[in-house]
Amino acid sequence: LQLVESGGGLVQPGGSLGLSCAASGSTLDSYAIGWFRQAPGKEREGVSCISSGGGHTIKYADSVKGRFTISRDDAKNTVYLQMNSLKPDDTAIYYCAASLWFDWCSTYVSIPPGFWGQGAQVAVSS
Repeated sequence: LQLVESGGGLVQPGGSLGLSCAASGSTLDSYAIGWFRQAPGKEREGVSCISSGGGHTIKYADSVKGRFTISRDDAKNTVYLQMNSLKPDDTAIYYCAASLWFDWCSTYVSIPPGFWGQGAQVAVSS
C-alpha cells in the first residue's frame, strides 16, 4: 500500500483547506486511516482517525474537534481531511497513515500504523 497526500498549502487564519490521501497498490476499504501532524520542534500528534468498514468510528484530537472533518470514499481509494477555521497553531506537516487493525482508531495515537504517506505542508499565516 502506498499513500500520497495532496492539497496542502498556505492559508490565512480563519481560512479553510482540504487534504486528500490517495492510496495505490491495494484497496483502501480494509484499512483504518489516520491523519497526523508534526509542527517544527514538536512531536508528531494524532489529528483524526476513521475506521475501515464504512468509517463508523471517527476520532478527533480535542484541538481540532469542531473544525476538522475526516471522511473517506473507498470507491475512489481516498480519505479526506477538511480543515476549517484554521489557526497558526495548525501549521505543520500533515501525514496520513493506514492500519489493517480493525480497532486501530481506538488507540491510533499510541499504536504505530503499518503505512505512512510522505506528508503535505500546511501553513497558516497572515
